[in-house]
Amino acid sequence: MKKILVAALAISALLVGCSKKTEASKPAEKKTLNVWSFTDEVPGMVKKYVEMNPDCGFDYKATIIATTDGAYQPALDQALAGTKDAPDMYAAEAAFVLKYTQGDAANFAAKYSDMGITAADVKASNIAQYTIDIGTRGSDLVALGYQATGGAFIYRRSIAKATWGTDDPKVIKEKIGGGSGSLDTFWKAAAELKAKGYPIVSGDGDLWHIVENSSDKGWIVDGKLYIDPKREVFMDYSKKLNDNGWYNDTRDWQDAWFADMKDTGTAFGFFGPAWLINYTLAPNCGGTKVGEGSYGDWAICEAPFGFFWGGTWVLGNKNSKNLAEVGKVIKWITVDYDEKSLQYMWANGTMNGEGGTKDSVGSGTVMAKSNGELAFLGGQNMFDVFVPANAFANGKNLTQYDETINSYWRDAVRQYAYGEKSRDEAIAGFKQNVADNLDVIVE
Repeated sequence: MKKILVAALAISALLVGCSKKTEASKPAEKKTLNVWSFTDEVPGMVKKYVEMNPDCGFDYKATIIATTDGAYQPALDQALAGTKDAPDMYAAEAAFVLKYTQGDAANFAAKYSDMGITAADVKASNIAQYTIDIGTRGSDLVALGYQATGGAFIYRRSIAKATWGTDDPKVIKEKIGGGSGSLDTFWKAAAELKAKGYPIVSGDGDLWHIVENSSDKGWIVDGKLYIDPKREVFMDYSKKLNDNGWYNDTRDWQDAWFADMKDTGTAFGFFGPAWLINYTLAPNCGGTKVGEGSYGDWAICEAPFGFFWGGTWVLGNKNSKNLAEVGKVIKWITVDYDEKSLQYMWANGTMNGEGGTKDSVGSGTVMAKSNGELAFLGGQNMFDVFVPANAFANGKNLTQYDETINSYWRDAVRQYAYGEKSRDEAIAGFKQNVADNLDVIVE
């Protein structure tokens, strides 16, 4: 999820690193694990496992198809339904993971217990509950993420000092209503920031993520479209930002949004998880070390609501003939917590040697014994904020249609915020889009 590919691509590469010799010193016939993903992250992890375990007895074949233009899911669905070169192991992103864990394609997912991964393993690793909820089919765990993407408020230290005379995360948490379950204090902060010439966020999308993933229910309830009251109120939030000039009216992933991450940007903050810091803010801040661009001029504090944004879950194909091998790899990726585990290396930035990118991971056990200090955050330990943020996140309000329905909703909200449609007209148009394009009952 962290690496955005701008065009669909398919890569097949056989990487040989494991060998097991017979008594006659002839190589035994190796098994090949077919690994499917939409970025090179999960295949890279399998490659690392192979390198670290040269006697594992298998190789792997990676197929990478970007999610651009919706290319990944149809190809994966066809491969899962086939027999030749069917995936042994595959990845699913937050926007569509429920399709593969609880939805239309959930029947292909192998139980983690059938791959040798136990409930005790998960408990000992202190895996974030929302990732478990998303990866559970009925009473069976079938997927886990290697990241934890609980979110925080990521803000500019210099703007905090200019407005309130301090950049202390404990103080800023109080200023924005961190942990309050309300935006009342946040709006007060927005007014105070505007008085100093700063919008509190770059665009309304920055606020949408905390609204979306703090709602009680998802878009589909009993097969019917449902607009959770906590999501409907986003219409009011977006209009409030627009009417009061409390944002720069940018859109996520577009140039103006990225520009607000530079030292010349005026937006006070962004809501997001660790990956937003590492793979979006940092590359777009205008520098690579403290003193360049806005690098080092950031900090994080608890958001008003608990939420998560994004993530990648790893699954095994129940029809695979290599489930034991797949289980070993997935266990190493998702729940092992010693210093040779993927979780530990990912958290400490040591997967490819020292000095790599540190990230928030699924295992609370790992983060409790890891150093999350980032120069980008002025030396702040991000795990102090992200460990509780992962615990606050809710994983029970997703549906397999979120990616599409969210885009329809965001368009409708903007039409209302800009005064192009009345509230009722915007909601009616949203419902019509869902009815016309998805197999969902709309009343």
